[in-house]
Amino acid sequence: MDYIIICLFALLASALTLFSGFGLGTILLPVFGLFFPIEIAVVLTALVHFMNNIFKLFLFGKKANKSVIFKFGIPAILFAFLGAYLLKLLTQMQPIFQYSISEKSFEIMPLKLIIGLLLIIFSLFDFIPKLKNLEFDKKYLSVGGVLSGFFGGISGHQGALRSAFLIRSGLSKESFIATGVFIACLVDVSRLSIYIPKIVNNELSLNYKLVLFATLSAFLGVYFGNKLLQKTTYKSIQNIVALMLLGYGFLLIFGII
Repeated sequence: MDYIIICLFALLASALTLFSGFGLGTILLPVFGLFFPIEIAVVLTALVHFMNNIFKLFLFGKKANKSVIFKFGIPAILFAFLGAYLLKLLTQMQPIFQYSISEKSFEIMPLKLIIGLLLIIFSLFDFIPKLKNLEFDKKYLSVGGVLSGFFGGISGHQGALRSAFLIRSGLSKESFIATGVFIACLVDVSRLSIYIPKIVNNELSLNYKLVLFATLSAFLGVYFGNKLLQKTTYKSIQNIVALMLLGYGFLLIFGII
């Protein structure tokens, strides 16, 4: 049953995140967390996430915008390390508010509140008429990379901020996906550089069979998502990103994810 649940979520999440550019790790991590200790769940998610991005890079890589990768990706990687360094300090901050629903407790954390508000602000660009056609000048891409990498290093939520900037950088729908995937691969490599030594030294006991099945399921999600992509307009992708940013932001603010 655990294989079926994880593979199903991997397939659906992979198809959906092909359009949005973020969300696979967010969906998979709690699913893996149902069956494995959290430190194992984090590594399993990272492995599936990376291999899925490699597969997407194989399909769309030629459409990636090299200028955007350089201006956005390099600052993202550098500040991801800085964010990871500050993680320990920020995780010691106390929750702003705590509440319970049906005996389940939730905490509103300062960091997630900040990220959630940023995502909601970005999502409003597609709901407020005067902001709908607004695009970020290329000179601000480095700022986006700094924010995405920094918050990604702290909490792992770099994908949503990356999409928020890239969706308004004037890229085509194929280039938006390809460029985001390329940058995500760079960030994944930096994350896995920390995990791989632990795997090699047998400090972590992984279920490689499950990783394989989950990865293949994610590949299928990308395949079917690519079929839909060919029939999807760029406006539709903007709407999908906006709705996911809005929902994702509220989930972060209220401590649900």
